[in-house]
Amino acid sequence: MTKPAAASALATVLIVEDEPAIAEALAVALYREGYRCLRAGLGREARVLFRDDQPDLVLLDVGLPDGSGFDLCREWLAAAKVPTVFLTARGEEFDRVLGLELGADDYIVKPFSLREVVARVRAILRRASRARERASSDEQTPEGPALFRIDETRVRIEYCGARLELTRYEFGLLRALLAHPQRVFSRAELMDRVWADALDTGERTVDAHVKMLRAKLRAITLEHEPIVTHRGLGYSIDPCG
Repeated sequence: MTKPAAASALATVLIVEDEPAIAEALAVALYREGYRCLRAGLGREARVLFRDDQPDLVLLDVGLPDGSGFDLCREWLAAAKVPTVFLTARGEEFDRVLGLELGADDYIVKPFSLREVVARVRAILRRASRARERASSDEQTPEGPALFRIDETRVRIEYCGARLELTRYEFGLLRALLAHPQRVFSRAELMDRVWADALDTGERTVDAHVKMLRAKLRAITLEHEPIVTHRGLGYSIDPCG
């Protein structure tokens, strides 16, 4: 477990990888770009670094000697919405889908290009920074509109008094809609607000996440249908259903 310092770093990246050569190559590539890097080869080491150093992004191997990267991802995304990218030799579709459904931001299969990893890290951190800026500038009452309550500090949204279990992107999408009730957002606008600078992501991603959001809202109550589809235009939200 290593903790190199870099006072002028752009951000701190936690690399959880049990293969020393891969971890070293990633650390060197990221350090050259100005990032501060922490390294852990075991899940228990990663937990300590995550708790003590609060990284800005995590590069996480799925297969660790003392556990699953999926389990680690569940743990820290439940505590804090930290951008997470899976690095793994497992490229099956099931694993990719599971990782993304857990709330991870990306999934890169080994062998990979170091330049590609650095580019994806940069894009994800830029997107996270823009999301924070929008969150601080959007006008929003403490209670949130109507049936919804937004807790910015805990990154949570309640609907009809029940907490919604949301992934990072579901939270961002719902929050963007709630910030401007009744306004129709095109898919491109929502992509820019929630998935800005995402690589290999198309506008149909918005449709998929709207579908998942609707399912979670309906699981709480069928009395309201707050998300409205405007054919050929995009989506809006009616907080009163």
